[in-house]
Amino acid sequence: MLGNDSLSRFAVAVLVALVVFGTVPATVAAQSDARTGGTIVVEEGETVDSLEAFGGSIVVQGTVTGDVSAVGGDVRIEETGQINGDLEAAAGSVTIAGTVDGDVEVGAGSFTVTESGAVGGTVMAGVGSATIDGTLESDAEIGAETIRLGESASIAGDLRYDGDLEGNTDAVAGEVREDSSLGVDVAPTIQPFASWLFTAYAFAVNLLLGALLLALFPRFSDTVADRVATGPLRSGLVGLGVFVGIPILLIALAITVVGIPLSMVGGLVFALLLWIGIIYGRFAVAAWLLSLVGLGNRWLALVVGLLAGALLSQLPVPVVGEVISLVVLLLGVGAIARALFSNRRHAREREQRVGSGPNEPTTD
Repeated sequence: MLGNDSLSRFAVAVLVALVVFGTVPATVAAQSDARTGGTIVVEEGETVDSLEAFGGSIVVQGTVTGDVSAVGGDVRIEETGQINGDLEAAAGSVTIAGTVDGDVEVGAGSFTVTESGAVGGTVMAGVGSATIDGTLESDAEIGAETIRLGESASIAGDLRYDGDLEGNTDAVAGEVREDSSLGVDVAPTIQPFASWLFTAYAFAVNLLLGALLLALFPRFSDTVADRVATGPLRSGLVGLGVFVGIPILLIALAITVVGIPLSMVGGLVFALLLWIGIIYGRFAVAAWLLSLVGLGNRWLALVVGLLAGALLSQLPVPVVGEVISLVVLLLGVGAIARALFSNRRHAREREQRVGSGPNEPTTD
């Protein structure tokens, strides 16, 4: 159970998680060659020598004097962005609205060069769909299901392609030639690879936070697991109440001028609660399943639970994984709420017994 000292440690751990883990998905200014994070940004007016990035979103608004290698969910070179070297990107989507002086090699779900975008070197892309509205100053080789050339597109060299070519083919100054050897299946192989990388990254971060929770609060963690094992329905219903009720409360606070700061802080704490809830939920479900075969190691339960959650996110039918993850989240949040309420109740009972004195009857 959490006493006053444990509650203080819990507050410190929450603060550490907010500061340390909260910076993982936050914007990261790229000051060095290698960057990993939820969102990686080379800010407008910022200059870096080169960039190797792995993140949810990678955005170049400033200048990279060398090459850029990026693996992410979304890679964007904004209008103010300038890459003096080459761009290599594997992502769900790649958008060039700025300037790339060197070559571009892309494997993505979608590839777009906007009207303001310009590429000085050759373009090689294996994507699901490609849209060219900007300027390609050299040759292009594009394998895609659909390739659309906009009215403002300009390709100074030759275009080799595989797929359905649509739009303004007069934009190509050189030869336009269909080449089935390029293939259109590059993007489908790149996207799962990037997705698995993100899954591995999320697993590592969740494992780090989960280990911190188990190390600091072993008894509380066991209590959470016990609440899920002995009362899954009750824990799930409590979790649903918390999941729905807290946002309603935060919205009500935000309506009042005085409550806006509280609602903002509450939103951050609620987001952290959901994160901890999914970790504890996976841990608790795994602990219960392992106990059925005589294994009671909490560390093994943590690893098995988080690994199972990571694998669920890669199911070919994503709805199934999402539904299971939601149920596990509600179980975790509900078990946390029940454990905290129980600890608070026991703390009050102890205070009442101490306050009644040795010669006075207790309220038990």
